[in-house]
Amino acid sequence: MQDTMTMRNMQRPEVDVLVNWAAQEGWNPGVHDAEAFWQADSEAFIAALVQENMIGGGSITSYEGKYGFMGFFIVKPEYRGLGFGRKLWYHRRQRMLERLTPGASVGLDAAFQMQDFYGEGGFEFSHRNLRFSMDEPLSKAINGARDYEICPLADIPFDQLLQYDLTCFPARREKFLRTWLSQEGTQALGLMQLGKLCGYGVIRRCADGYKVGPLFANNGELAEALLRELSSSVEGGPIFLDVPENNPEAMALVKKYNMKEVFGCARMYLGSKPDIANERVFGVTTFELG
Repeated sequence: MQDTMTMRNMQRPEVDVLVNWAAQEGWNPGVHDAEAFWQADSEAFIAALVQENMIGGGSITSYEGKYGFMGFFIVKPEYRGLGFGRKLWYHRRQRMLERLTPGASVGLDAAFQMQDFYGEGGFEFSHRNLRFSMDEPLSKAINGARDYEICPLADIPFDQLLQYDLTCFPARREKFLRTWLSQEGTQALGLMQLGKLCGYGVIRRCADGYKVGPLFANNGELAEALLRELSSSVEGGPIFLDVPENNPEAMALVKKYNMKEVFGCARMYLGSKPDIANERVFGVTTFELG
């Protein structure tokens, strides 16, 4: 059967299928993620087919050729254990490297049970990204003396946002952010302090509840203020936040609000570990595109 599998770039409707599979796996994607991901990089999605039926897929997103991220690696349950997944994954890894400049690193968020498999392919463990949830939104930040202002992200010059984002993410992602921030029903806020952008966050509707991502801020106090404002903008819960374990202030924040750990992945890299301000990353943008 293995010889009957073929691979090609996905067509737009097939990305919807892949996102639905992700929901069935419990990954809880955003309700508009498929379109946002497609607009960000329509060449990123690879389909695996048997007898013209899609049985698996995954993404290989290139950020201006300077950084790559592999995600959405799914094979339908009835086709697992037959060698299709291994063939698809190594095909995607090769295609990923071909899309990048020599020496560029590649990241992924691995299911814990898949770490050894990705390790065989050259990926090395960096840290855990842990998903936490809270059942109800937080109230808005307490009014009083403060030296910052939280405002709609659309009110902040986009170039300023890109510069700040680049301190927290390994490459410029202008196309992705323009699409991500304009999703229907998305709330995006920026935090200004002394005339400078010192953090921003986004909350979006998901298959189950809402998810905050990214949540970037210069310190824990500012991240907390953003989280409170973002969560207070939605009705009901649950609300999820994917927290990098290598940021102690981020872990302290979820502990402060008794958020429950419900899921997790291992962040791994092929090539050098990106030089970013990990202390500013309180919530990763997405497990699928980095």
